[in-house]
Amino acid sequence: MSEELRNFLQLPYDGLEELNLKAKEQRQSRVAIDKIREERVKYLADEKRIKAITVLFSDLEGRLHMLDYDKKFLLKSHDNLTFDGSSIRGFTAQRESDLRLGIDWSAFYWAPADIFGAGKILVFGEVIEKQGGPYVGDMRAMLKIFADGLHKNDGYTLNAANEIEGFLFAGLDAERRYPQTGKFDYVNTGGYFHSLPGDPLRTFIDTVAEVQRAMGFQNEKDHPEVAPSQFEINYGYGEVVAAADQIQLYKLICRQVANKMGMTASFLPKPVVGVNGSGMHTNVSISKNGTNLFWDPNGEEKLAKCGWEFVDRILTHGRDICLALNPSVNAYRRLDPHFEAPNQIKASAVDRGSMIRIPIGNSKSMRVEVRSVAPDANPYLVLLSVFKTGVCGDTANIANLRQAERYLPDNIYTALEDFREAEWTTKLLGADVKGRYADLKQASADRCPRLLGTFVKGPEVQYHHEVYNQFLWNQF
Repeated sequence: MSEELRNFLQLPYDGLEELNLKAKEQRQSRVAIDKIREERVKYLADEKRIKAITVLFSDLEGRLHMLDYDKKFLLKSHDNLTFDGSSIRGFTAQRESDLRLGIDWSAFYWAPADIFGAGKILVFGEVIEKQGGPYVGDMRAMLKIFADGLHKNDGYTLNAANEIEGFLFAGLDAERRYPQTGKFDYVNTGGYFHSLPGDPLRTFIDTVAEVQRAMGFQNEKDHPEVAPSQFEINYGYGEVVAAADQIQLYKLICRQVANKMGMTASFLPKPVVGVNGSGMHTNVSISKNGTNLFWDPNGEEKLAKCGWEFVDRILTHGRDICLALNPSVNAYRRLDPHFEAPNQIKASAVDRGSMIRIPIGNSKSMRVEVRSVAPDANPYLVLLSVFKTGVCGDTANIANLRQAERYLPDNIYTALEDFREAEWTTKLLGADVKGRYADLKQASADRCPRLLGTFVKGPEVQYHHEVYNQFLWNQF
């Protein structure tokens, strides 16, 4: 069919950025959801060039799912969208499979037509159980409930920004093909900051940055990372649920851009032994009435007393929540002290081997950086674990807690044992969700060699939850 006959919405990047920034401002300002829903529904009804709405939600492990709804159908049925929860790993059993999808109208994105297709809008969904309440297996919903509760009761706003590293490998579906090829091929070997204009890695980074900017990310900086063919594209702070949404979008954008270039964007924590792995450094702070509560010009490292208490609670539960922050077999290759790995359960302003770093900051930027997070983790579970632990967790009676000789697990089986035995993870997630999550991680681990060894094994890539191969996952 001729393209001229398909009169679908295709907006220039500057127009997309304007629309997305306006939506972002509404979300940050907590405009009443009824008002936003009314505005969005009217827009969709009036804009004839939109054909479909892509609704995004994540399963318990953080795997992103997308459903396309015809626009006219969604406008009539947005309060009655159902799907089969038993088909989603970690969600309901077959005997109780019906779940609903609500629309979070504040999490609304206009996407570039050349990357996502013309005439489409992206919006995040909320998983709803049969009785009408938020579904406990939906970590986005649980994070939102926790954050909204703190804002309502204490006036707190939870803020986060994530530095997400990844690798760009030659060829399509490099992860899926790894069990046959046994290797990943770099597209660039320049290393930190070194990438010539126009080379494949620089072109990829530039394109991703352009898409992010158009989608309202408010970019800060981007560059190749230490390892060959590794990248990092940084963007600004956001309220915690929006920040987690942006992680999912960031990875989706990277994969989509790489695919269009005939390459693969990989967020395996350690796809290649012998070079630095990829992390997802998670910067967090809490504000009230626009004031950063973590800032104290007279505090140790300029971090306020409440900020240090936040840090102490995370250090106390560092091993308990390690599985939530490092969910895969491959993630424990990254926690290797020879490659700036943050495997020490301590806090430091300078030591990058510490689980927590206190970066230089001011009244606006003062924050706590949790460095031990892997890029394949469920972002909603990560931020729920970090904030709920930092605010509500216990503080251990350990001498010199912030510098004690304590280490994170070096393999997933130890992490699983710590997670299952910890009382805190039951309080964090509830016994049911905790058990389901641990069982999923156990199942993946049991399909891989128990010992990591000195080279990446096929099964740890093949059964990695971010490798999208429905046929393989149906073998579980």
